Amino acid sequence: MKKIGFILIALFLPLLVQAEDYREGVHYVKLTTPVRTIDQSKVEVVEMFGYPCPHCNSFEPYIKSWNSNQADDVNFVRIPVVFGRSWEPMARAFYASELMKTLDKTHEATFHAIHVERRRFSGMNDFSEFYANLGLDRGQFDKMYNSFAVNMKLKQGDSKLRGYGVEGVPAMIVNGKYRISAQMAGGQQEMLKVVNFLIEKERSAAE
Repeated sequence: MKKIGFILIALFLPLLVQAEDYREGVHYVKLTTPVRTIDQSKVEVVEMFGYPCPHCNSFEPYIKSWNSNQADDVNFVRIPVVFGRSWEPMARAFYASELMKTLDKTHEATFHAIHVERRRFSGMNDFSEFYANLGLDRGQFDKMYNSFAVNMKLKQGDSKLRGYGVEGVPAMIVNGKYRISAQMAGGQQEMLKVVNFLIEKERSAAE
């Protein structure tokens, strides 16, 4: 019996340590006022990012790998932040590509162009030419870039930014309730471990 007891302790100890390690106010922040999620039947995970941000660029491989391993009950959402006038064209380009369902062609390529090739994008024409070379329909992109749908996405993104209380990126939000930063979590990879911990917390609360 003692042997069985030791085995059970050994099995559950990592879970207990993990639960102790990730504490509210230390490794993540619980929002005072929760922000409504898109699909309440799933656990929503939001990445707040910006294309000009070098930390977001280095975080991209981690978040891509993480997202590829998520279960069907997790809804992953990207929201580009607008911290200044020069950030808006990049957010518009993201939303236009998202609505065209072409992020698989443009998202990583935009990071690479900015941070590796040192390209500068100041407006629609710069993105239009670049994305056309990636295979997008230039006319459709130009139309979408200044569309009502993209304008609404920008307003919603700004509202979420304020609701989440995000002041720096990358930042992660779990189910509209919890905000995680690399600084609080202890690094970018650790950030995703805290996200996984909070996903499980929300799953348990829903049972």
